Amino acid sequence: MVDISLRRFDRQNMYEKIVDFHKQLIDGIDIGYNSDLENLEGAEFRNIILAGMGGSAISGDLIKSFLQCELSIRFDVHRNYGLPLYSGKDSLVICSSYSGNTEETLSAYETALGKSCNVFCITTGGELCRRAKRDGKPVVVIPSGLMPRSALGYSFAPLMVIFGRLGLCRDYSFELEQTAKNLRHWGSRYQFGSSENSAYDLALKLAGKVIVIYSGSSNMGVVGYRFKTQICENAKQLAFCNVFPEFNHNELVGWELSVSHGENMVVVILRDKDDNEQIARRMDIVLKIISEKNVEVIELYTQGDELLTRLFSLIQLADYTSFYMALLNKVDPTPIRVIDYLKERLAEN
Repeated sequence: MVDISLRRFDRQNMYEKIVDFHKQLIDGIDIGYNSDLENLEGAEFRNIILAGMGGSAISGDLIKSFLQCELSIRFDVHRNYGLPLYSGKDSLVICSSYSGNTEETLSAYETALGKSCNVFCITTGGELCRRAKRDGKPVVVIPSGLMPRSALGYSFAPLMVIFGRLGLCRDYSFELEQTAKNLRHWGSRYQFGSSENSAYDLALKLAGKVIVIYSGSSNMGVVGYRFKTQICENAKQLAFCNVFPEFNHNELVGWELSVSHGENMVVVILRDKDDNEQIARRMDIVLKIISEKNVEVIELYTQGDELLTRLFSLIQLADYTSFYMALLNKVDPTPIRVIDYLKERLAEN
């Protein structure tokens, strides 16, 4: 059971945001249906670009992964200034910035206007909202008051609904509702007071270690990336990620001389019932290779039947685990002071 006294480090109450995450998916469905898309419904697009950074971009990664077998047009997540060269009047550009003030996303927005792209924005407000309203572009307004990484449900669910409204995929509202229901049920296992809290038990194994997360590239790669970023931002601790089978062709060799660092490292392998058969075999072999280097290897499995639920089952576990890691590291999981410092220095010029 979690030592309740550790909660004193959670000064900005991230715990409540994680507990209530399932509600974001439900609210996000309504936001997606009620948002005015103006003249975008019925339009045809040759490609989709979601422009965003950090926690405002991860929803695009999830949608791209989840819909990879359904989308018939190219979909890229653009984490940079401007837009790719191929963007143009037949592109659908989604500018995603939780604060509305992300400079890279504002740059992408202006580039999209200059290239006559079809544009809509998803934000809580800020400069992006102001410019979009000035220019007559649709704005999907989501609730404010969270860190972007804690608002994944608000950035993901509305976009899934909107993709359905635009004819880019089928309607996934039912799956979103079922995922929310499952997350609410599973979340009770990870909360303070649970006698068998596997998220806290995992945090005890990961806190203070250098963590490497491996997963299949098909659907679970984005979950591994989310796990890594949550550890970095919440626990203030380094983590890295890579995907099968690519890292078997390069990074795997790097473990050859890692035996002296083994006690300071932990490898986490994310597994799903739909992993390619050869990927699953590679996971078994790699587990044995790394274990022999005196490195602890932990396997985590998705829960649920449908793909959407399975993806979010490990995202939920990652959120709770990184939260408990922060408490064990005696830090507040919410602040990201070094990122704030970087933005302040950039603003000086």
